[in-house]
Amino acid sequence: MEWKNKADVVIIGGGIIGSATAYNLAKLGRSDVVVLERGTVCCGSTGRCGAGIRAQWGTEMNCRLGIAALDIFEQLDEELGMQVGLNQGGYLLVAYTEREFKNLKKSMELQHRLGIKTKTVSLAEAREICPALDASDAVGFTYHARDGHADPFLTTFAFVEAAKMLGVSYFRHAECTGVTVRNGRAVGVDTTLGHIDADIVINCAGPYAQVVASMAGVELPNWGDRHEIMITEPVAPGVCPSMLMSFSGNYYIQQRPNGSIICGMSPAGHPQDFKLGTTWRFMTEMSRVLNKLLPVTRGIRVVRQWSGLYDMTPDGSPIIGETDVKNFYHSTGYSGHGFMLGPIAGRILAQSLIGNKPDIDFSMLDYRRFARGELIVEPNIT
Repeated sequence: MEWKNKADVVIIGGGIIGSATAYNLAKLGRSDVVVLERGTVCCGSTGRCGAGIRAQWGTEMNCRLGIAALDIFEQLDEELGMQVGLNQGGYLLVAYTEREFKNLKKSMELQHRLGIKTKTVSLAEAREICPALDASDAVGFTYHARDGHADPFLTTFAFVEAAKMLGVSYFRHAECTGVTVRNGRAVGVDTTLGHIDADIVINCAGPYAQVVASMAGVELPNWGDRHEIMITEPVAPGVCPSMLMSFSGNYYIQQRPNGSIICGMSPAGHPQDFKLGTTWRFMTEMSRVLNKLLPVTRGIRVVRQWSGLYDMTPDGSPIIGETDVKNFYHSTGYSGHGFMLGPIAGRILAQSLIGNKPDIDFSMLDYRRFARGELIVEPNIT
């Protein structure tokens, strides 16, 4: 594709957030959009994630985003004309202390007020949901049947192809090296492929968002948080159709439709760097947790392990909106949940940019909230 020297909108980052934003802008009529990706589409955090989708959150904003994202995912195949691999086996949340279970039930009350039909389940009911489960040491469980997971590659590629059909241009291996600011306004982007003028610049660079922001003189409190993940060889279907997750237990486990099991846990010390290494320690500990929870997995082989970066914020909630540099916007800081919230995040930012009222008012998610001390602390994350 021939390089463009000018665009209405330049989006930095070709993962789910950038691609969903580009598609929604074009769908709403603003098709002179360029997406810049430092590598290949979906090569960053999106392509390395666990791909869960849930509405079981502890803040009203994340609940609204979560259920709206589910609404979109459920009709995304039809809208984009490609399969996204949606599998709604639900999320089974496991509490190991009375305090944790109390917090989950408090979150459930909020969810019910917003129309999210989460419920508590007994151990026997949990085993009906996840037949191979051994969690007799758990205090309680909550479950939402519409939760699940999708394929991050298929979903992102579907957004990319749909956006291209509407006129969006994608440039791969186009790393952002600078953001041009003139008279307090973003007017262009420098890349390894050349300069491009822009009326609007949107930072969707995930864990690199703070680096890109600094190029325009904007300071974000984000940081990259390295998490490891692994996948096993296929086992019999139905071992655990739901996403099995615990905050205190520090794990998430899901069985893919082909029988393979993907699982991950938050790292000790939460390494804050851009490295994507793997450790024997993770595989050993993760295997121990997996074997305890699902005893039928003992003896199966691990096919692959890898790591990815969470784009963290101090309160675990995202940053969406314009900065003090005019026409320089951000959609970042999803704290490990960018894939699940990407479809709705892309929609509401696009709606706002063309002057429409967004489906969800995201004004409270502006980055200035940290300086104001108005954190939106999300309790339901690891």
